[in-house]
Amino acid sequence: MDRAAKAVALGLFAALNFTTLHAEQVEITSNSFFADENKQISEFTGNVHIKKGAYDELFANKVIVYFDTKRQPIKYVATGNARAKIAMKDKHYDGKGDTLTYEPATQTYTVTGNGHLHEVETDKNVYGEKIVVNQNSGTYNVNSDEKKPVKFIFQIEDKAK
Repeated sequence: MDRAAKAVALGLFAALNFTTLHAEQVEITSNSFFADENKQISEFTGNVHIKKGAYDELFANKVIVYFDTKRQPIKYVATGNARAKIAMKDKHYDGKGDTLTYEPATQTYTVTGNGHLHEVETDKNVYGEKIVVNQNSGTYNVNSDEKKPVKFIFQIEDKAK
């Protein structure tokens, strides 16, 4: 099999058949695809949509998937209008930022640059320069700096009425 055919095979493997540690199917669609077997990466560009399991989705203009030596994905890095739908502990979140990274081994999403995380059921919103969502532990951590501090917005019910 020549090098180009191997790259296409790796890309098809990445797009159609690879799974996370929890054996969930991952499906990737995009306008174009490039694979580099030497660097162990696959690059998807243009209207990238990644679906994992029943709820989790990632959208971006560009996503690079990094693989280990066994061709299992170790990291997804999304840029350009990067946003995600994330399920965690029976709650649903919408996240977005300049860069969105997902690491399957730890089930961790990291949003960097103009980060926003919205809890769908309660309409809670948090903003910061770096948001780390850990699906395994059911936690999220938000950091920022003095120029642009963390902002948390939520609604409370007026019990007096």
